[in-house]
Amino acid sequence: MNEIGDYRIQTRKRFFNFNLTILLIILNVLIFIAASIAKIFYPSLFDHLALTPELILQGKNLWTLVTSMFMHANLAHLFFNMISLFFVGNFIEKIIGKKRFIWFYLISGIFAGIFLCLLSGFFGFGIGEKIFGSPSLMGVGASGAIFGLLGLLAVLIPKKKIFLIIGPLIAIVFQSAAEVLFAGNSILSALDFLVNIYILVSIFTIFSFNSKFRAISIPVELPFWLLPIVAIVPLIIIGIFVELPIGNMAHLGGLIVGLCYGFYLRKKYKNKTKYISKIFN
Repeated sequence: MNEIGDYRIQTRKRFFNFNLTILLIILNVLIFIAASIAKIFYPSLFDHLALTPELILQGKNLWTLVTSMFMHANLAHLFFNMISLFFVGNFIEKIIGKKRFIWFYLISGIFAGIFLCLLSGFFGFGIGEKIFGSPSLMGVGASGAIFGLLGLLAVLIPKKKIFLIIGPLIAIVFQSAAEVLFAGNSILSALDFLVNIYILVSIFTIFSFNSKFRAISIPVELPFWLLPIVAIVPLIIIGIFVELPIGNMAHLGGLIVGLCYGFYLRKKYKNKTKYISKIFN
C-alpha cells in the first residue's frame, strides 16, 4: 500500500510540474481534431457535447457544462481562444499556482455555462433573445473560462496594460451584418472565407516584430480593469441590432467568477496581492 501511495503522489507531482496552460491548449486542440473527424461519421455528435440552455434547464445533458468548454465551432474560434489562453493563462498560473489555476479555470467555465443557461432560459425571448441569447441555441468554447481569468487579473493587476486585438471582432460584426443584408446571396461564401483568413492572419500578427504588420489586427492598448468591459459591453449593444455568434452572457458569467475570486484573494492575502499589484502595475 505504501508503494501504491508513493506512486500516486509522484504521479500527481509530475502532472503539476507541467505547464497546465499548455496542457489545456493541447487538450483543446486534440479534442477539436477528434471531434472534427468524428462528426464525419456521427453528424449529431456536436449536439451531445455542446451546451443547450433549454436542455440544461430540463435537467438533460448536464455533462455539456464541461464538454462545451473544450469544443470549438471552427478553426478560427479555436485559434482565437487558445492564443488568449496562452497569454492570460500562463500569467495567472504563475501568480496563483497550478492547483488553484486549474480549479479556478474549470469552475469559471462551468459557472459561465450555468449563467448563460439561466439568463437565456428565463429571459431569452423577444427582445431578451438579442441580449441574453436564445435558450435553443447551442454554445461552445473556452471563452467563458478565459473571461474568468481576465476578471481575476482585472482585480489583481488593474493598471497593467495589455493589447486587445479588435480587428477580428470587427470582422465578425461585419460578417454578421452582411448575412442579414445579403441573405441568400452567393457573395456570403466568399466573404466568410475572407473573414476567416483575416482572423487567422490577425492572430499571427501578434508575434510580429513589425509594428506595421501588427497594425493589421488593430491592437488597442488597455488596462486590465477596462479590458473585460470593452470586450463585453459593445458586443451586447451591437447584438441588439445584429445577431452575433458570440456568447456574451457566458463571458459575463466567467467574468463575475473572476472578479469575485480576485476580491477574495485581495481580502485573504492582502500583503501578497498588494505586492503582486505593485510589481505588475
